Amino acid sequence: MTTLTEPPIRKPLAGINSLELEITGKCQLMCTHCLSDSSPQATHGEMTPADWRTVIADAAALGIPKVQLIGGEPTVHPNWREFAGLALSLGLAVEIYSNLFHVREEWWELFTRDGVTLGTSYYSDDPGEHDKITGRTGSYTRTRCNIREAVNRGATIRAGIVDVLPGQRVAEARAELESMGVRHINTDRVRAVGRAALPGESPALDELCGRCTRGRAAILPTGDLAGCVLARDFPAGNVRETLLRDLLGGPVWTALSASIPQPVRSACTPDDSSDCDPASTEACDPAY
Repeated sequence: MTTLTEPPIRKPLAGINSLELEITGKCQLMCTHCLSDSSPQATHGEMTPADWRTVIADAAALGIPKVQLIGGEPTVHPNWREFAGLALSLGLAVEIYSNLFHVREEWWELFTRDGVTLGTSYYSDDPGEHDKITGRTGSYTRTRCNIREAVNRGATIRAGIVDVLPGQRVAEARAELESMGVRHINTDRVRAVGRAALPGESPALDELCGRCTRGRAAILPTGDLAGCVLARDFPAGNVRETLLRDLLGGPVWTALSASIPQPVRSACTPDDSSDCDPASTEACDPAY
């Protein structure tokens, strides 16, 4: 007996063009402004590999064209390459947002595949200043070397610079990235989320760039659905309990989207996707 299956949705549900998958909270670094409080002591969260595979398959079925693997440092998750490969096999574009602190030789084949982009964070052309922000001595040298390697190998790469410290060498960092051949560079201010929030301070919706829920969504290591990784304190349900389709089409998501202030163009610098993308600028750099 033949079972008829529902054809995949061609237009992305809820207008979601990019789904951020925060597959781990674990990270080799301890960035002072980290949105997720990630660290070497953090965990991969409650989402199992099977849960992530389901989310990726659901994203493809819902017409969402792109997923981003982020953390924490996504490459410390033992299944990250499997997740990327599954997404590519389903016709999704994949961005891997890595601090590029540690890159194994065998990873370059995936990083340079069609449909794959690399995202990373960069803070200064001064090694001491960069390492002060990441909390890891030597992170500047290792990240810089891997950015150069990515460019030399023909990987599609973009970088985000977050203005964290007074007098930080942001302009010089941009110039250095450009000199290495990085063409897509975004800058952003620190937002009061995660470790960047003041003690006892509750996150506020006006700290968001205004693009959350509008073209993007995120799944956190807990399984919570958020408007983006920066909107983690305002969940709209959990994919371990409810289908992604039902969450994105549900009243909680609609209400969340309506409550987020509209983006202010002067408050952000458009990236190569023509939007202010917190994940491309404020991601806490990761690794082993």
